[in-house]
Amino acid sequence: MNLKNLAMWVIIVVLTIGLYNMFKNPQNLQNKNNKTIIFSEFLTEVDNGRVVEVQIQGNNIKGVMADGSVFSTYSPNDPNLIEKLTDKGVSISAAPLDEKMPSLFGVLLSWFPMLLLIAVWIFFMRQMQGGKGGAMGFGRSKAKMMNEVKGKVTFNDVAGVEEAKEEVQEVVEFLRDPKKFSRLGGKIPRGCLLVGPPGTGKTLLARAIAGEAGVPFFTISGSDFVEMFVGVGASRVRDMFEQGKKHSPCIIFIDEIDAVGRSRGAGLGGGNDEREQTLNQLLVEMDGFDTNEGVIIIAATNRPDVLDPALLRPGRFDRQVVVSNPDIIGREKILKVHAKKISMSPDVNLRTVARGTPGFSGADLANLVNEAALLAARKNKRIVTSQEFEDAKDKVMMGAERRSMVMTEDEKKLTAYHEGGHAIVSFNLPNYDPIHKATIIPRGRALGMVMNLPERDKHGHSIKYLKARLAVCFGGRVAEELIFGKDNISTGAGGGNGSDINQATSLARAMVTKYGMSEELGPVEYGENQEEVFLGRSVTQTQSVSEAVAQKIDREIRKLVDEGYNQAKTILTNKIDDLHKIAKALLTYETLTGEDITKIINKNEYPPNKEDLKVEDESSDSALGSIGLKPKIVH
Repeated sequence: MNLKNLAMWVIIVVLTIGLYNMFKNPQNLQNKNNKTIIFSEFLTEVDNGRVVEVQIQGNNIKGVMADGSVFSTYSPNDPNLIEKLTDKGVSISAAPLDEKMPSLFGVLLSWFPMLLLIAVWIFFMRQMQGGKGGAMGFGRSKAKMMNEVKGKVTFNDVAGVEEAKEEVQEVVEFLRDPKKFSRLGGKIPRGCLLVGPPGTGKTLLARAIAGEAGVPFFTISGSDFVEMFVGVGASRVRDMFEQGKKHSPCIIFIDEIDAVGRSRGAGLGGGNDEREQTLNQLLVEMDGFDTNEGVIIIAATNRPDVLDPALLRPGRFDRQVVVSNPDIIGREKILKVHAKKISMSPDVNLRTVARGTPGFSGADLANLVNEAALLAARKNKRIVTSQEFEDAKDKVMMGAERRSMVMTEDEKKLTAYHEGGHAIVSFNLPNYDPIHKATIIPRGRALGMVMNLPERDKHGHSIKYLKARLAVCFGGRVAEELIFGKDNISTGAGGGNGSDINQATSLARAMVTKYGMSEELGPVEYGENQEEVFLGRSVTQTQSVSEAVAQKIDREIRKLVDEGYNQAKTILTNKIDDLHKIAKALLTYETLTGEDITKIINKNEYPPNKEDLKVEDESSDSALGSIGLKPKIVH
């Protein structure tokens, strides 16, 4: 297609240049050596005997001088001209005016500019409409037929979604042997809807179905149907199914179907807009009077709640396959699939990497392996070691390190005690996740952070765990107050979305209004978010509550927040020596693992070659003397 377009452009440029040169001076070709003279000069030359030959055509005269030069002139109606020429012995030839029809070449030459403009206009129209039928192909489907001779995807390339693969296995069996099901009177589901969070492998699973079945595979996006012209989307749906019938049995995969499949009835003009007409046509094609046997529709979305109910009824998308985030076993399998593409060191334990990546999707894990390979290449290594995997995991989860950021010693120490407070509180809470890593190296928008990872995948949390989370959120602020005093606390605990205070407040509000964990308010949901579709968009509205209930909610939220704050304060007050140890270690090492923190607190053991960092029995004043602030310890 690219060579065809290039050849078309070359022809257009060459013809344009030739046309320009031809019409730039049309008399140049005929009058290249022709000299035009006035009639009086012509008579003078005749009287002098220098004109030897003339050709008369109407009032136009062309002739030849004695020196061989060619001339032309225009004569008035002079009755004595022929007599003068005869007296001087000039050879005379005459011809009538040229009144014959123009030649075919002349006609083509005169119409060539218009034909060229028409050709260029048709060319650009075909380019804008995808080259399918020119101006008449605007309603043609944009579905692309995938022919994966190389890089064919099978179920072996899809890991971590075993249940989803089992659900779609029937589709593959039907496409391989349709008679196996029709013999018993069974019918395969007409449509299969893949539902799950972004990056879990819905599109990859659809490609694997096509690869396993060995049938034509058409792919299209939901947004490709919707245009500004009413009726175009419906026409494309009809054409898409016509293509499917010609290649039956086949699979048509519609990605992000929520772009066209949203609930009807919220548009202007009674809902008779372009998107709803497209959806209506899709509903009819999937299960109407005219059945499309052998055409299986597979669609993917991460927002099944906004789809039209008619699209999800039996006979259409009657099978919903949930493609969720993988568990630890699934993550390990996914890592093995992606690790085949890189040179990996034997010391890399993918099981350990899988354990440290809870909540990661398949796309996240693929990105993790790729980041590890990039880090190894940056260090000019030939293989990817476990250190690159650890660094890549930190980069993906916490953000890239900002070592170039300049921080004063006071800011570093304040950050060290802030992160140390989080670490000490989480270390002394048995209901909370173990510490994975603590760092004071700026990452992303944070000056430092403490990361906790669960020992296993969790699908729910107890009230003890959530209260422990509240206490950990306030560990940094309480540590600053204990060491530097309330007058010297920083903005590290605040700062908007994702900050310690924001997380604690949001969590406490959810516990009260959403999870029903308040004894006073009981197991009732308040402030329920309700989504309504208006003009094709989801508008979130909050259910109003009475003023009295709102005050109770505020009191319960404040009660949980104060409980978490006081718990963090009690722990740090009792473990103030451990706080000094961790803060001083962070200032030296910048990053501590959970194992390092455990050894420092329990055994007073530091990482190798750093034994001189052991905290001696010294006062807090000497430990913080260089800051210039007198610590305030509250017991």
